[in-house]
Amino acid sequence: MKTWLHRVQITAPILLLLLLSSCGVPGVISQGNSLPAAQPTATPTALQPIHLPWDEAPHSDLTEWWYFTGHFSGKDASGATRSYGFELTFFQVLRGFVPPTYIGHFAITDINRKQFHYLQQLQIEPNAVIPNGTSADGFHLKIGDWFMNGLNGQDTIGASMSGYSLQVSLASQKPPALHNGGLLNYGNAGFSYYYSYTHLALKGTITDNGAVIPITGLAWMDHQWGNFIGVGGIGWDWFSVQLNNNTEYMIYVIRGANGSPVSLFGTFINAQGISTKIPESTLKEQVLGTWKSPQTGITYPSGWKLQAAGTVITITPVLQNQELNTTQTTGNIYWEGDCQVSAEVNGATIPGSGYTELTGYGA
Repeated sequence: MKTWLHRVQITAPILLLLLLSSCGVPGVISQGNSLPAAQPTATPTALQPIHLPWDEAPHSDLTEWWYFTGHFSGKDASGATRSYGFELTFFQVLRGFVPPTYIGHFAITDINRKQFHYLQQLQIEPNAVIPNGTSADGFHLKIGDWFMNGLNGQDTIGASMSGYSLQVSLASQKPPALHNGGLLNYGNAGFSYYYSYTHLALKGTITDNGAVIPITGLAWMDHQWGNFIGVGGIGWDWFSVQLNNNTEYMIYVIRGANGSPVSLFGTFINAQGISTKIPESTLKEQVLGTWKSPQTGITYPSGWKLQAAGTVITITPVLQNQELNTTQTTGNIYWEGDCQVSAEVNGATIPGSGYTELTGYGA
């Protein structure tokens, strides 16, 4: 795929045309306006299943993203251990006659300093070549000096902002997990294909305020795409959980306009990499506390107890303030954060780590 280096200055009217309506995409768009050229189309009665590796590459659908989160640590020159969480996300937004638009979000949770830092970029590429599921070469994405490349769960990613620069390679230890068989139906909002690499061994370097630190860790990658956009008032709580017994959970709570759950999806990935859909009837979310952003005034839940097929998972943010105000690129404000995890599994307590995403609370 062609490298996207062509930059175009975006004015406010053009940006409004580019953006989705409402808040149905993590980090993408909480405008009250709707787009004449971006209405979701009727979902066919039978959609093609996910076909990998071809579906790792971009598609010509309304909305698509590649989403990396994870945790890593390393020793600095003094021998002290430094620990971090990270998010690196690329969005592809296609809206009729408007050229393809690419949005990047990069965040670092600096656990030792108890600080959260993020940066956003937006880029238009009029000549972008979109293979639409016909390429077996994986994804090769670039926004400015940020990049992500991947095929068959073997990925390289890199990004930089003031004070931090990250370059890592990732190697999946498990096959991809196809959530709900690989397809989520949002009803009137459209449909989304969705798979994850839930156990990516990470190694590379972080440059932390000039100090180059070799790092190792564990990451998670989500890829979603489809003809879906947000509809009024929809938001979600999304959780990735990586336990120290080599198992993972994905739990996805979609909320309606009144804030109540309207749909729940869950996947359990065992130590051998076999994915199992968690029955919706066994999924439950309990909020343990709240946090009010001093920057935006938005109140988010903070701390959760999840139930999934008999397992009880307690999730605690490592920092309360992990909010991203991405109105400059997507029109939205959301919370995406590194979390500590403790799960009660068959009478045993299993620690772990995770990431949580909260959208729709500022609508």
